[in-house]
Amino acid sequence: MIATASLLMIASGAAHAVVNAVVKSGGDKMSSRALVDGSSALLVLPLAFVVPFPVAALPFLVASFAVHTVYLICLIKAFESADMSAVYPVMRGSAPVIAAAAAVLWLGDPITLAAALGTALVSLGTLAVAWWNRPSLRALGWALATGVTIAAYTVIDAKGVRAAPSALSYAVWVFILLGFGIGAMFAAWRGPRFLAEARGQWKPGLIAGALSLVTYGLALWAYRIGDVPRLAALRETSILFGIAIAFFFLKERINPGRALGAVLIAAGAGVLLML
Repeated sequence: MIATASLLMIASGAAHAVVNAVVKSGGDKMSSRALVDGSSALLVLPLAFVVPFPVAALPFLVASFAVHTVYLICLIKAFESADMSAVYPVMRGSAPVIAAAAAVLWLGDPITLAAALGTALVSLGTLAVAWWNRPSLRALGWALATGVTIAAYTVIDAKGVRAAPSALSYAVWVFILLGFGIGAMFAAWRGPRFLAEARGQWKPGLIAGALSLVTYGLALWAYRIGDVPRLAALRETSILFGIAIAFFFLKERINPGRALGAVLIAAGAGVLLML
């Protein structure tokens, strides 16, 4: 079960990096996010008729919706303010330590010295990636705020998926609430700009929406069967994939500091995978 949860989380991290690259490369970031979330909700909607509604997890669904709304606004602001390779490591690197502490205190999940070391290495590595190309204070603030909200929804959804009848049941209703709720909110916020973005970017949005189902669906499955502190850190291997995407597809420069950060992340992931 531990090995399965670890592999699920690494796969989740890879898909997550692709989704964020699609949002970053879009012309209007909020419209791109509305396309991604709306597409994921439409794709998962048929499953709502075959899986039970997670009544016991309803408070966590509501809390997750609220936190995800703040998270996405912070994410969009961060991407509007700086390169993906500068802010993405900050937001993802700050989250595991906060999530690990919250999981231990609230969920009662265990954390060993080795797990703490692996989590610390992953976080240090992701922060090192951004250190040599520090974003502006404004971008840094948005990135750190994003990290806090990532930690918050990680712990909330870990609790919620354990209260639900199954991981699939919770995942389906999370995507429906987030996709139709936040997607519609962002689309209405942008108005005509969303319609223009949708005409030109609906295909990437649809693909990213499908990948969103993969990335967070795998993460929720993993949280149901494994401990949050280790798994939350493993998901941040998405930074390795994010750096590669930023370099090869977004044509961003990768300096020695970012390479060093990638090495630290890989080392931390290796420690966590050996547990």
